[in-house]
Amino acid sequence: MHNAQQLKFGKVSTSEKEIKDLLMAWVAISAAFAIAFRNEIPSLDFYSVFIIASLTVGAGFLLHELGHKIVAQRFGCFAEFRSFGHMLLLAIAMSFFGFIFAMPGAVMISGSINKSRNGKISAAGPVVNLALALFFLIFIFLHLPAYFKIMGYYGFLVNSWLALFNMMPFWVFDGYKIFKWNKIVYLGIVAAALSFILLKRFIPQPV
Repeated sequence: MHNAQQLKFGKVSTSEKEIKDLLMAWVAISAAFAIAFRNEIPSLDFYSVFIIASLTVGAGFLLHELGHKIVAQRFGCFAEFRSFGHMLLLAIAMSFFGFIFAMPGAVMISGSINKSRNGKISAAGPVVNLALALFFLIFIFLHLPAYFKIMGYYGFLVNSWLALFNMMPFWVFDGYKIFKWNKIVYLGIVAAALSFILLKRFIPQPV
């Protein structure tokens, strides 16, 4: 993992291997959700739905992982994303049945990590999803073409769910490491994600 040639972008380092893995995961997750969304957005063709999925769901997964990576590297750790090919194939296969369990990959981290650092690195992902949810929420209330309102609706909904899903306090989920580090931070992120999801009932679904 450390043998990959490193590329520097400011204070963030990456490699060709990581870039390829990120792109592969982005495309696969976008395709899986586009397939699952195809009946939810009947007014658009598949290619339009794929673009929406790539800019909402795909970007949500991608930036979630990059959030982990950037915080880890700020702590002086080695951190690179690696995709899980078999899980990407499973996500695409399940999408034809309208259900997706997506674990596209993870940021592999090595270095000096204590409970506090691990909690902060883990919190970065769900916080990024909450920020993206707010960003997409703005689209819904602006005077924009219907296409952008659809993007805003699904971007808000999916990123809210991604934040909450990753806060489960067990196994390898971010929530487990955040809960062990700081229960107040944990409850704050969960409360924000739940509030966003409850807000959805007041937002009409664009068609």
